[in-house]
Amino acid sequence: MSGSAPPPDSVAFCADLVRSHDFRHYAATLFAPAAERRGLLALYAFNVEIVRVRDQVSQPLPGEIRLQWWTDMLSGQVHGSAERNPVAAELLRAIRDFDLPVEPLSLLADEHQFDLYNDPMPTMAALEGYLAATSSALFDLAARIMGPPSAAAEHLARHAGLAQGIVQVIANLPRDAARRQLFLPQQVLASHDCDVEDVFAGKETPNLRAALGQLSGEAQQHLTTALSLLVEVPASVRPAFLPLGQARADLKRLSQPGRNPFTPQPSSRLRTLWTLWRASRSREFTK
Repeated sequence: MSGSAPPPDSVAFCADLVRSHDFRHYAATLFAPAAERRGLLALYAFNVEIVRVRDQVSQPLPGEIRLQWWTDMLSGQVHGSAERNPVAAELLRAIRDFDLPVEPLSLLADEHQFDLYNDPMPTMAALEGYLAATSSALFDLAARIMGPPSAAAEHLARHAGLAQGIVQVIANLPRDAARRQLFLPQQVLASHDCDVEDVFAGKETPNLRAALGQLSGEAQQHLTTALSLLVEVPASVRPAFLPLGQARADLKRLSQPGRNPFTPQPSSRLRTLWTLWRASRSREFTK
């Protein structure tokens, strides 16, 4: 990265982007010190840019080109245009200031190529691999911004990402089914004799509820493990894992008996702030 300064509004740009498109992560940064908060917002803004590619293109090829720009930028193959991009400028600054590894960032962008196609998620192992490279990697990088890397934080990040990621798969079912995209593993659906076309048609069936129940159970196991591991990382690092508080609340809401899985149930911003504030004061984050 050259010595030229990023655009003066790059910090505000990243904050606005995350606040608009990923409020739970934005709210979590409010509990971090100023310097670390800037790094977290850069990381989360990068993630927003990557995740939004699927919604901004009508064909896979333009999406692949956009994702390739980010991987090229991270490998140093993009120069002047990177510094003019406020998210790229802030991300490069965070990489430098917090000694972040570039490879997980590149892998995160690569993994989201899956989003561009309507290929079904084949197995639970495939879903876990996808989430490990995306959701878990995001937790691990956030933890590195908050404090020195450690095996304990990496272990915690893996379970935290799997928990949050599976919860998001369940929560995003209405959107994904409407565009005939399947993140629910075919293996899980087949084990409960759940017809894929019924899912795409938005049909609430006992078979689908059973499949979602299995996924909820997997998410709960990872969530329980992650929360129990928080005590093994320094208190200064724990704000990186505050989004787990929202994942816990979401899982409870999504697991309610009789809930229609095709009815979106977004959490309000006020409720998200309240949930994360309560999580920040809970024994898992303070003991």
